[in-house]
Amino acid sequence: MIIVSACLAGLPCRYDGGSCPNAQVVELVAQGKALPVCPEQLGGLATPREPVEWTGGKAVTKQGADCTANLKRGAEIVAKLAKLVGAKEAILREGSPSCGVEWIYDGSFAGRKVPGHGLTTRRLEELGISVRGLG
Repeated sequence: MIIVSACLAGLPCRYDGGSCPNAQVVELVAQGKALPVCPEQLGGLATPREPVEWTGGKAVTKQGADCTANLKRGAEIVAKLAKLVGAKEAILREGSPSCGVEWIYDGSFAGRKVPGHGLTTRRLEELGISVRGLG
């Protein structure tokens, strides 16, 4: 079983209420080989929601609301699900403060990218799960 970002599976869970379907991910879910998850929703954030970026060690909205606890909760729930299904691999959405694998946004809310990992990515890697990013 592979853990995948739900937005890549076509589920409308992004901050803007949209999705970013990837044909390969959609097919994996359709075949029952992948489990779609949205750590931000699992952590208690609504959809749609204000964008969240990492700044100063915290996950904050553009208006300054601290969502760090939500992202931590979501990462832990995804980790538990990964253990339950015996996942060895994850395909996650680049740029997300939860799912970014190679890059995340820099916290300025200006669309600038910096190298970095989202919180869920880090948690899954701690479990020895191979994580790759799309998007």
